[in-house]
Amino acid sequence: MPIPQGRLALSTIALTAAIGPSLAAQQPDYAKAERMLTWNTAPLVANDILSVTWLSDSTRFWYRVSRPAGHEFVLVDPVANVQRPLFDHLKLASALTRMEAGKKSYEATKLPFQTFTLLGVDKTLRFKSGDRYIDCDLTRYECTPSTYKARSAAEVPSPDSQWVAYVKDHNIWVKRAGGGDETQLTTDGVRFNSYGVGEPRPSQVRSKDPIQPSMVWSPDGKRLLVVRIDERGVEMFPLYSSTTIRPSAYLMPYALPGDTAYERATRYVIDVASKAARAVTPPAIYSPGFGGIGGRGGGEWAKDSKSFLYGDMTRADKVASLYRVDAASGTRKRLAFDSSATYVDQEEFHVFPGARGTMAMSERDGWKHLYLFDTAGTVVRQLTSGPWLVAEILRNVDTTGTIYFTGQGREKGRDPYYQKAYRVKLDGSPVELLTPEDAEHTVHVAPGGRFLVDIYSRVDMPPVAVLRSGDGRVLRTLEKADVSALMATGYRPPEPIKVKARDGVTDLYGAIWKPNNFDSTKVYPIIDNIYPGPQLTTGPKAFVPHDDPNALNVGYSQYSQVKALAELGFIVVNVDAMGTTHRSKAFRETWYANMGDNGLPDHITAIKQLAATRPYMDLTRVGIYGISGGGFASTDAILRYPEFFKVAVSTSGNHDNRSYNMHWGEKYTGVLTRDTVRKTDNFESQSNPAMAANLRGKLFLIHGDMDDNVSPVNTLRLADALIKAGKTFDMLIVPDAGHMMYYIPYVHRVHWDYFVRNLRHEEPPADYVIKGPPAPPPE
Repeated sequence: MPIPQGRLALSTIALTAAIGPSLAAQQPDYAKAERMLTWNTAPLVANDILSVTWLSDSTRFWYRVSRPAGHEFVLVDPVANVQRPLFDHLKLASALTRMEAGKKSYEATKLPFQTFTLLGVDKTLRFKSGDRYIDCDLTRYECTPSTYKARSAAEVPSPDSQWVAYVKDHNIWVKRAGGGDETQLTTDGVRFNSYGVGEPRPSQVRSKDPIQPSMVWSPDGKRLLVVRIDERGVEMFPLYSSTTIRPSAYLMPYALPGDTAYERATRYVIDVASKAARAVTPPAIYSPGFGGIGGRGGGEWAKDSKSFLYGDMTRADKVASLYRVDAASGTRKRLAFDSSATYVDQEEFHVFPGARGTMAMSERDGWKHLYLFDTAGTVVRQLTSGPWLVAEILRNVDTTGTIYFTGQGREKGRDPYYQKAYRVKLDGSPVELLTPEDAEHTVHVAPGGRFLVDIYSRVDMPPVAVLRSGDGRVLRTLEKADVSALMATGYRPPEPIKVKARDGVTDLYGAIWKPNNFDSTKVYPIIDNIYPGPQLTTGPKAFVPHDDPNALNVGYSQYSQVKALAELGFIVVNVDAMGTTHRSKAFRETWYANMGDNGLPDHITAIKQLAATRPYMDLTRVGIYGISGGGFASTDAILRYPEFFKVAVSTSGNHDNRSYNMHWGEKYTGVLTRDTVRKTDNFESQSNPAMAANLRGKLFLIHGDMDDNVSPVNTLRLADALIKAGKTFDMLIVPDAGHMMYYIPYVHRVHWDYFVRNLRHEEPPADYVIKGPPAPPPE
């Protein structure tokens, strides 16, 4: 096979073996596959709500919806029982065209924005266009360039909008919002021990986008809560951009499992008038995985400005805590906490006003549920319970003590991954189901909880959007998606599957994709699309082309690539194995401390079960691919189970978690410990380079040289091990590419080529060019 080359992938390293003669003279139809990419299929779905925005009065909202010719913006007033266009789209398009004075014209269904701000009781619409803002009067339908200047994300405005705080030279400064003299509040900030921001990642340096600092004004505007980030002593990782004559080098602090030096965060309270800065919390690990109050944002002030709340997580995510800190004295009180011998999974806290205590999500009974703590941190009551889980908090309504949330697995006889909306009150009254339809639900709750917008669908049922009252009653149908144009292309949706796990008892769920021209009398190679988690599931539950064709990177999603591969003559399988989330704690922790498992025994048994009743699936030709953790897992598969997996394409893989960030590896394996006698450690068994000698099939490694999430060292160390083992493999290093490379059409293409050559044993069309999606309109 020739070394993959192209405009977007100039620098490559490849070790290849000659591939035998083609077993078929035909060429796969890449054009058909390309038509299944999401930016080509999504425009064929009409009347699909793409976004919902509640207005400031908390009951009215507008939504953006796809139409056969483009998009429309619709206003809904549930109280007045009104549903109408938010504005006259034709008049607005004409006003914008007049403003451009013949230089540009606009269509009513293709207005140049996705979102906007309504001003003056909905009389003026303001949106960003390139580097300027446009104001449109919705009474006279006149548009003019605005004098409004957006504040930089690097500036944090005071509550009265008169001042802004920002980071300069690693210290905190303030100035008048309209400009003027600067006042320096701290003086001891230095590089690697900076107030508000840490050392920027290479991707941030290259983008030149402003970085939002971790600081929060007190409601009275007298104090700032600031996170100081200490990276001193943290070892550096280099990245190199090599697309210019002289390469550019970038360094970033990057702690690895087992390191004793890692990012630490200390919270400071700064009195703006006196410039006095005081550390009010002890240094703690700066964990990106913490989802509770504060997290990386700093904290949440009390309305009286006398105290603030913040959450932290200990190393390896063993203990999550919520604290209240007195801003004047620095006295700290723990209001609630959760702990686990393995790890706490994405804790979330909410403190209710008065003496009603703190609500937290916890898996302490084996399922993620809601608990109410009193002001001393003791559990008052468990608000939800049973063999099901709370997935996401949608809205907390403080005035009524009501929590709106999504749950999974509560309704018997349903797919346990379907998310449905519920509500429960702090007084312990029963949980109420709000969205009973047997489908996946995406729910938007009004700020006061009085109304819900519910969009539900299944892989075989197009989206339906309804307006509900707070108790779940359907008040009106907003939209029903029309997929007739999509189905006219011959589109075949994925088929949901249910199989048994490796234990022969546990049900697993997923989907298979077939070509649109599927013929059950033929035999097809199999491709396993894998992402092992543990933090995600990937099996589709909603209608798959339910994507916004104008959103960035759309169509490079997992399902877009899966459907395109199926069109090339494959049966593509996706299964959420044991070790993934959205089930019980025990299910997710099946292979805790053994990430080399990757759920692969379940993938193998699932594919075998499917093939036993589907003779069109060829078990002698099984491939596998994935990105990030899926890149790790796909290489792991072909090295650990070479008799089953014959071809693997692995993109951006963390092939040895000792070379990936400490938060990930230590959360799911525990702190790295070394065995000095055996000269090994508890991460060694999970290392793909350690298994390099096992390679028998065809392996294609892909990585971006500017990946500052999973460093390319992961792939290059694996390549080094394969070379030393004398193994033949293929590798593509994509210049200037980051972690998620599915936005690069060339990366799609080389996936297709590799599976076509090595699983179908056919020759792909030479240098096929995939056309990318149209440029999205500016935000």
